[in-house]
Amino acid sequence: MKVEGKNAVIELFRSNTAIDKLLIQNNAKKDLENIITLALKKRIRVSYVPKEALDRESTVKNHQGVIAVVNGYSYASLEDILSFAKSKNEEPFILLCDGIADPHNLGSLIRTCECAGVHGIVIPKNRSCQVNETVIKVSTGACFNVKIACVTNLNNCIRWLKERYIYVYSLEANGANIYDVDLTCGLALVVGSEGFGVSALTKKLSDQILSLPMHGKVNSLNASVAGALGVYEVVRQRHGKNTQ
Repeated sequence: MKVEGKNAVIELFRSNTAIDKLLIQNNAKKDLENIITLALKKRIRVSYVPKEALDRESTVKNHQGVIAVVNGYSYASLEDILSFAKSKNEEPFILLCDGIADPHNLGSLIRTCECAGVHGIVIPKNRSCQVNETVIKVSTGACFNVKIACVTNLNNCIRWLKERYIYVYSLEANGANIYDVDLTCGLALVVGSEGFGVSALTKKLSDQILSLPMHGKVNSLNASVAGALGVYEVVRQRHGKNTQ
């Protein structure tokens, strides 16, 4: 797997993920001096190559003169996510992605979750985008600093979470106004796919359907935008509770 671009590679270094090698554009050494220094300190093999060679290696076609090669993405477990929340003495806060197929949407959601302090993200193995080069680039490497679990069955995951007293809320049309619901408890927030929203069984398993108020003629938001608004409403409520 390739990690491309300055910010994504820097976040990769910060996460202490094992890096096989680093490819640096040979006329961009000065601009990438901090990355080269990090690589040398960690004794990572650095190859200086022409821009044309990086262009051939690049998957996302916006490498900014640097590509790191890693041996795949290391997913977390559900237990890892809950343990992380416990270590911070916080109520669990998890984002469940129900069939997010667009890597740009998934990358954007991951970046939002990392910024917001979400404890973990769950994606299903089937009919869903996985963490790939585009997701890494769009997330600016945030996927290396947030726990992401990949599960065989999202609905079984929901049942498992509910057995551990975690409330599950789905973001979907025709639900309760999200601004009227107490979201300070341990919870998982479900964001549905771009074309079909949250699946019927997932909605049935949810404790409640929540909606963002719509006042225009268009009655839906992009999945990553809706997810970001939902995530930050949870952050707003928890911040208010902690400052009272």
